[in-house]
Amino acid sequence: MTQIQKALILASAMLVVALLAVNDILPAALAEYSPLGMLVFLPWVLNTKETSCGACK
Repeated sequence: MTQIQKALILASAMLVVALLAVNDILPAALAEYSPLGMLVFLPWVLNTKETSCGACK
């Protein structure tokens, strides 16, 4: 999977969360912290060996 595909997956996940929050399906408190959670856990889900911060290289 290329870097562009990974970035598109992350961006689309963030957009879905934003749309769910706007339509009151997802609570605003959860939607507020979900981008941070996605940046932390999405590289782990995509099975990359890179960390989100790059400090462990």
